[in-house]
Amino acid sequence: MTYRVCFVCTGNICRSPMAEVVFRARVAEAGLEGLVEVDSAGTGGWHEGDGADPRTVTVLEEHGYDAVHIARQFDPSWFSRLDLVVALDSGHLRALRRLAPTERDAAKVRLLRSFDPATDDDLDVPDPYYGEADGFDACLEMVEAASVGLLAAVRAQVEGRAA
Repeated sequence: MTYRVCFVCTGNICRSPMAEVVFRARVAEAGLEGLVEVDSAGTGGWHEGDGADPRTVTVLEEHGYDAVHIARQFDPSWFSRLDLVVALDSGHLRALRRLAPTERDAAKVRLLRSFDPATDDDLDVPDPYYGEADGFDACLEMVEAASVGLLAAVRAQVEGRAA
């Protein structure tokens, strides 16, 4: 059975596609392709159908990632098929938990940086959209750091299902 993860930010053009691309690479490196499905969406539909922000694409490509992406809006009906919904900041966390049809679905929502043991009290990945290119670099660093712990958590879930 496939374990499904969806990353969610505001418009699905900066942070969540970055997290999707990075985590998909980690899943592939771990040999979990076919066992883990990775996706992303936004809490709003402002950019639906658009590609990722060019600055997101640039920073991903500079670090060796494939940055193909089409933005879309998160639909609450997806909770029924998702195992984990990963919010990029606390505003997304609250919005997604409000959208969750059940308490069980609300419990599927976690902050990305909660998977990074080196993170301090601030678990938000700041939105780089209105800033300069260095904000995208900082975002990538946070996403990559948290992806290590997220992969360990997902691997444990996948292996638990197989047992």
